[in-house]
Amino acid sequence: MKQNIKYLAIAALAILSACKDQLNIIPEGAPSAQNFWKTSEDAVKAENGLYEKYNDENFYGRGMFWFINASDDMVTGRNKPEADNIKNFNKTYVGGGYTETQWSMRYAVIKRANDIIKNVPGIQMDEKLKKQVIGDAYFNAALVYFQLAANYGNEKAGVPIVSLDTDPSKAIPRAKNVNENYDYIIQLFLKAADQLPLFSEMKAADYGKAHKTAAWAYLSKVYLYKKDYANAAKYADMVINSGQHDLIMTKFSDVFKASNNWSKEYIWSVVCTPSGGGTGWGSKLPGVMLTNKGWGIYNGWGYYLPTKELYDAYEANDQRREATILKTGDKFFYFGQERSFTKDGGATSDYQFKKYMEPFSYENPIPSHVNPNGDNGTTDLNVPLMRFAEVLLIKAEAAIMLTGAGAADTELNKIRLRAGLLAKSGMNLADLKRERRSELAGEWADRHRDLVRWGDAQATYALPLHDSQGNVIWPSRAFNPQVHDVWAVPQREIDNSAGVITQNPGW
Repeated sequence: MKQNIKYLAIAALAILSACKDQLNIIPEGAPSAQNFWKTSEDAVKAENGLYEKYNDENFYGRGMFWFINASDDMVTGRNKPEADNIKNFNKTYVGGGYTETQWSMRYAVIKRANDIIKNVPGIQMDEKLKKQVIGDAYFNAALVYFQLAANYGNEKAGVPIVSLDTDPSKAIPRAKNVNENYDYIIQLFLKAADQLPLFSEMKAADYGKAHKTAAWAYLSKVYLYKKDYANAAKYADMVINSGQHDLIMTKFSDVFKASNNWSKEYIWSVVCTPSGGGTGWGSKLPGVMLTNKGWGIYNGWGYYLPTKELYDAYEANDQRREATILKTGDKFFYFGQERSFTKDGGATSDYQFKKYMEPFSYENPIPSHVNPNGDNGTTDLNVPLMRFAEVLLIKAEAAIMLTGAGAADTELNKIRLRAGLLAKSGMNLADLKRERRSELAGEWADRHRDLVRWGDAQATYALPLHDSQGNVIWPSRAFNPQVHDVWAVPQREIDNSAGVITQNPGW
């Protein structure tokens, strides 16, 4: 920890270059603290530095997604021993490359956020801009703390809390439990919401920065994980009643078109561009999920392939199924030509996720829609981290937990009607679980974490996973809820802290 907190005071800050509707982040050098924090330009550079890690392959590209890959919705698409060990809850994955940096990258964001919160108040600058920059810092710190706490913390131990006055030369022990983290995260999001503008008040050049309803949306999710359902419903309602957001009601597949990156369904996403300079920036998840070798046209990576269990979970007439999953024989457009879906010969599953395929559909998608570099398969589709639909589902789950069956019919039916399904009445927790799975499959909402917090993971993972023909493509797994409810703390953090940071028991 002492290495991972102090190494990024303001090194690798980024400068903002405005364009019509997205952020372009260009890495800068490392100015000294003595001549920095003087001007509004310094404040904005520091703010943009909060987003530099979003471009890292292991931040929102694939590294952290190996944790989501543990769910029953998907399998590792081709031979990857470390990835297989993660999915099988095998401790030999500890120390590997994919997930080892999840911890340190997020504490780097926290360090940058703390520097902003500490130094920007003393800069003479426009007060409205100052509030927005500080609010952005609170938001990003809260968001990555939440990701850390949810993945590594439980009632036995939380994750270290790095305050503004923390000595970066000393290792910091873990919080006593995850609820201590959640309480701290809630305070950060509340401070963010107090400072941030509404999305409708932002200039297009600032789209992708934090805004008020994004803070409220994540507050509702933190409270949901904390099992404080009254507050989860309260902050979900604040988003729902804000007038800022709504579902795209044309059809579900329209949610995943780049032209709708900033639609009313948008709450928070990884801002993406296929040609952001060099190898581009943003999430390469669309290229990672594309069939391996992309039928000889583009270098898809072929990971995170859907299962028959996910396909069969949808109701027969649910339009989300075909918008989410490609199966053998399905027609789709790829590089301007209609194709019939076929799996790669070595693929584990004969399905592929379809949600992120729209940029690949155009006749000449490179470089306007798709990165020329297949080793960095970014596109112009913002990869969603939080959609308005998830806020409705958070409200629905909280309402059912508070009041019982039928309490969430309004929210769930809004989602069902968009999916082409009939309205239902008296929907219960099982209905909520199905709707959440069907709506958010293959997204960062994290099906694995849902199964863990619902107490469903052990029974679910005891069942094998199948391809469309019913062949077993992943055997049953032993999930111990006393151990595997959290992931292993990266070994490098334990070593760097000289044991001050401890491993989760059982790992």
